[in-house]
Formats: sequence, structure tokens, C-alpha cells
Amino acid sequence: MTRYYDGELFFADNISSVPSLMRVFQVRFIAFMICVDGELELKLNAKNYTIRRHDALFVEDASVVDLISHSDNFSCKIFASTSDAAFSFINKSLFETAMKIQENPVIHFTPDEISLMLKYYELVDYKLDHPDTCNKDAIRLIVRAYAYDLLSCVSRHLDVDDDSMLRQGDKLYRRFLIMINDERNLSRSVKWYADELCVSPKYLTAICRQRCNKTAGELIAVSMVGRIKQLLLYSDLSIKEISARLKFTNLSFFGKYVKKHLGQSPNTYRRTNGYGR
Repeated sequence: MTRYYDGELFFADNISSVPSLMRVFQVRFIAFMICVDGELELKLNAKNYTIRRHDALFVEDASVVDLISHSDNFSCKIFASTSDAAFSFINKSLFETAMKIQENPVIHFTPDEISLMLKYYELVDYKLDHPDTCNKDAIRLIVRAYAYDLLSCVSRHLDVDDDSMLRQGDKLYRRFLIMINDERNLSRSVKWYADELCVSPKYLTAICRQRCNKTAGELIAVSMVGRIKQLLLYSDLSIKEISARLKFTNLSFFGKYVKKHLGQSPNTYRRTNGYGR
């Protein structure tokens, strides 16, 4: 049963309640599934996995999933997000953990860890059952806390301090994401980041396409647009001050950039999306 979906974030109670997913399909999102009870057999990117009680399965964007069978008592909790939404939660430690999970997509949690994870689903359920307490921003804050706790639990089961398991391209991709998520870096130029990383813009873009089906320029834009949204909705800075803080050459160019990526002018976006909530 789907409990929540807003176009970017998705919560569901049980994969078996979604008949259209009980076949081979390619996902267009990032997901975590926690097995509460029973057993599930599947293929993930042509590899066989058996998911049992207290196991968590990580599914990365563009993965191919073949759900083979599940026990009658199988039940799970699912959280999924678009790549863009997940990117907004990334910091250095979370990214290192996420990279390792791709190599080890099934993690067996302890009962205490499972209990902690399920508390977040209970909180989302409560919010959804009490609409006066629920809005998109509240759900996103819950998701951010959930992501930190979830990956913190995962990191205890993986050696996230050892870079030896990461391929060179993975290391470059990780460094690039950390750089564009650093608030001190305001460049929107692929060449600037490529120069800092001592690679060519073409190679950097190729690595990004390989890892997430986005170009380096698109990832830079995702990061910058996230900052713009935050300042438009949650700061008292004027549009001119936001433009200057983010190092746009002039107010006109800033307005065109916002219109291109958000579909509205900065003032319209601020006004129609609940400025100051």
C-alpha cells in the first residue's frame, strides 16, 4: 500500500501490494526496502539475493529488478526518492557509505536498528493520518533524519573508512559530489570543477553519466537550484541579495536561470511556494 508520494519521495507498506511491480522492471529512483517478516527472492542487476527478516535492500537508480518469489508472510517497509531529492541529503560521510552499499546491497540489521528504522515509518504514518500536522516540508525533515540514521546504521556494518574498494571513477565521482555540495563552491562551470579535480570536463561528464545518468553540468545545476530554493523560501534576503550571494553576474541572469530551472521567476516562486513557512 502506498502511504505517501509527492513526485520525489515515496513511502509504501508492502511491495506485494503493488501488482505492477511483480515483474522484471528498471527502477527510476533510489530505494531502501526493510524486510519486517518473511522472505523475498529477487535478482538485482542479474545477481540473485534472498532478503530475510531484518534485512535491508538498497536499490540504486537505473537498477534492473526481477522479483522472483516471496513467502506468504512477507512484509516490508519501502522508502524511495528521485536521484535529485536524494542528492540534497548527501554529505561526505553519507556518500562514502552509499558508495559502499552499491557493492553490498543487502545489510542485516540488529533488532535495535530495525526498531529505530521502523519508528520513522510510524512517524510518517502518524503524520499522514493527521493531515493538520503533515506537509511536504515536515516529511522532508523526517526523511533527512531517517537518511542519517539509516546510513549511520549501515556504516557500522561496512568499512566506510577504507577507500580500497572504490574504483578510481567512483572516487572521482564522490569527490565531485562533495565539492558541488560544499557551500563555499559557487561555480556553475564544469571546467572549473574538472580543473580542480585534474581531469578534463569530458571525462568528468562521462563518469557522472556512468554513475547516475546525469551530466556534470546537470548535477551542478541540481546543487545550485537546491541552494536557490532554500534562500528563496527560508531567508529574508532580497532577490538581488540572493543573486549576489550566489555569485551571479547580474540580477537579470539570475532571473533567467531560476526561470529555466524552476519554471517561474524568483519572486513568483517565492510567493507561490509559501515564503517564510
